[in-house]
Amino acid sequence: METDSTTHPRVVQDERERCQATGDHVEYVGMRVDGTPVVLNLTEHERLSPDRSLDLVRHSPAGFDWGYTGSGPAQLACALLLDYTDDESVAHQYYIQFRDAVVSQLVCDGPADCWHLTGADIDAALSAFQDHHTLTPDGGKPSPSLPANWSAVSRADRTVFQRRDIDHYVVLAEGSEEWLIILCAQGDRAYPAPLDHRTLPVGTTPAPAVQELVTESNNLVEPEEEA
Repeated sequence: METDSTTHPRVVQDERERCQATGDHVEYVGMRVDGTPVVLNLTEHERLSPDRSLDLVRHSPAGFDWGYTGSGPAQLACALLLDYTDDESVAHQYYIQFRDAVVSQLVCDGPADCWHLTGADIDAALSAFQDHHTLTPDGGKPSPSLPANWSAVSRADRTVFQRRDIDHYVVLAEGSEEWLIILCAQGDRAYPAPLDHRTLPVGTTPAPAVQELVTESNNLVEPEEEA
């Protein structure tokens, strides 16, 4: 009796192990060639193109960049996630976080004057993003130091100031050496999109910076008048 080799248990197991090994060794490298950003998928021995990611989001038709939060890094973040996961929904959902957390930190250094990013790095970042939860309005208490359309909500790891009329938030989180204060908007995203931010030494009171971002939000979109 003939056996279909593609469904033989040993063949299936070998294929799974091969795919796992391939994923574990995926590596991307970025460099500047005559000032032009170039990104290579070393595993596939090919240059990463923005074309496929541009069908998903169009931040930078001119190409990729890295080392800051902007349109070029956003396009690269989307292209990397799309190339690595081959999943448009994952790339679209997480590319902004991936840009802010990973691509903005990439620096060309070392003897080869380039950066390296592995599949394990990407997996770790995606895992961290998936641990975050969507911010949703949950009441909160009015603060005498904030306008009437804002309330404060204490969380286990951060304090969130929420607008009552639109989905703007000021998130106050303490890092190892500084406060990170972010004005962001939820919209239909799974994770808030940053609009502006402040960083301050931990020894500095964050209240004035929070008030600045609250005022900025109210200036961007005027509060609704109470009936």
